[in-house]
Amino acid sequence: MEKKKSPPENRLVLRVLDANWNRAREGLRVCEEVARFVLEDAALTRQLQRARYTLDRTVISQLHVADLFAARNVRSDPGRPSLRPHSGSHRRYRDLACANIRRTEEALRVMEEFSRISFPRAARSFAALRFKSYDLEQTLFRRLSSLSGS
Repeated sequence: MEKKKSPPENRLVLRVLDANWNRAREGLRVCEEVARFVLEDAALTRQLQRARYTLDRTVISQLHVADLFAARNVRSDPGRPSLRPHSGSHRRYRDLACANIRRTEEALRVMEEFSRISFPRAARSFAALRFKSYDLEQTLFRRLSSLSGS
């Protein structure tokens, strides 16, 4: 098991992993709410929820979570939302779901790549989750396409 106290040189990797863990969880949660409330699809809701729980279990079991939190530095993050221009609003549920599932996929790719530096087993798990998110994306959009005005 790779879970061990992380050396200080991993601080930047941990900061990237922490930020993208949050980003992936948030994207999955928004998609989960679309499935639950817009589509009223219990099965898809559970699949998205399971993906979010699997992500959490992967991070908790393969990384040192206390070090992730210690590496977090929101105040000095040049990419934090208050310092970025707003990217626009979503006009349809499909746009909302698209933005968030893609956010999830991108975050998982970043986690996969950065974890290769210090946590190679975690990288394989993040890759598997990323490919699962591609399947979820197809299911989500197939269901959203059946709604008019979505």
